[in-house]
Amino acid sequence: MDTTSALADVDPTAVVLSWLAAHPAVAKALGGPGRVSGIAEAPWPHLRVAPGPGGDMRSLEWAVEPEVTLEVYGDPAGWPGPAALRRIALVSALSAKELTEAPVVAGQPVVSSVRPSGALIDAPLADGQPRHVFGLLVAVHPPASTP
Repeated sequence: MDTTSALADVDPTAVVLSWLAAHPAVAKALGGPGRVSGIAEAPWPHLRVAPGPGGDMRSLEWAVEPEVTLEVYGDPAGWPGPAALRRIALVSALSAKELTEAPVVAGQPVVSSVRPSGALIDAPLADGQPRHVFGLLVAVHPPASTP
């Protein structure tokens, strides 16, 4: 695979989503498994992992640093409160940081850095549904070619 195709095929959102969906600390913070996905859906609370609006694509070379957004949604009725959603967001972000220590798997992208892109924001939806948003810059590079 040429360098251009390899870089274009790296999806940091999918890497982070897969990692957090299987992470026991995230499941515990959310109240059980099956509460991490790419969409805002019940059961609540729920973690949505999505592409972020920012990032640093560097020189479009080996290690790019796109933004991945963590959105923690509470129940539309208003629970859990802001402190609980903030805690879930931080547990999720700290769990995502563990990707940098994960064993390298042949054929899989390698994450070398996970860091905040800004502040953890209490950003309820227009209908009042609670939500906290936190952006992560994820330095990821394509897998090494296999012989």
